[in-house]
Amino acid sequence: MDQTQPQTLQAAVMLSYINAALGVLFFFAFGAGLSLLLLLLGVSAYAVANEKRWGYRLAVAVAGLYLVVQVIGFFVIHGFSGLLNLVFAGVLLALLLHPQSREYQRIWFH
Repeated sequence: MDQTQPQTLQAAVMLSYINAALGVLFFFAFGAGLSLLLLLLGVSAYAVANEKRWGYRLAVAVAGLYLVVQVIGFFVIHGFSGLLNLVFAGVLLALLLHPQSREYQRIWFH
């Protein structure tokens, strides 16, 4: 993690790393599928922490796709765990699209 980045990006990177770690666990427990999406989120978090513009774009795209999957899962599963997943997916995307995050990546990422 890069401590010089704004708190919004730091939190997004941390949430992405946590999701990637859970993706590894789910990969071994349940196989591929959503786990590969979470692993891709971990790769993009590493790139964001190293101030790569392609990593930020990838993180936004994967977080958006992850949010869509969680919205679909929420309406299919109808459970409390589905609600928590939906909230965390929304928070991740909101942190990445926050004006402070967008401005920082526009100026400093290469």
